[in-house]
Amino acid sequence: MARRGGFPGGIPGNMNNLMKQAQRMQRQMEESRKALEEKEFTATSGGGAVEVVFTGGKLMKSITIDPEAVDPEDAEMLQDMILTAVNDALGQVDAAQEQLMGGMPGMGF
Repeated sequence: MARRGGFPGGIPGNMNNLMKQAQRMQRQMEESRKALEEKEFTATSGGGAVEVVFTGGKLMKSITIDPEAVDPEDAEMLQDMILTAVNDALGQVDAAQEQLMGGMPGMGF
């Protein structure tokens, strides 16, 4: 009589192929993630008065503020321009991450 259950002699061919495909996909995702972390995302606000640069890993690399945007009488305006630029750059990073993951749930960074 034939044995039922289990896989005598190891993983069957189809399952082995699936495992290899999953490992290949995992390597590709890791390579894509590393490439994204090295990419830079730039955003400006206030007509270019404030510029921020973030990496795909959400680290701020630089912030540039036009000296003419610094008005001691209106610090709130400068703060708003900085927030707008930062949020825009981070939104770009999030969009790139989502595109990379293809909208797969649980695959975020």
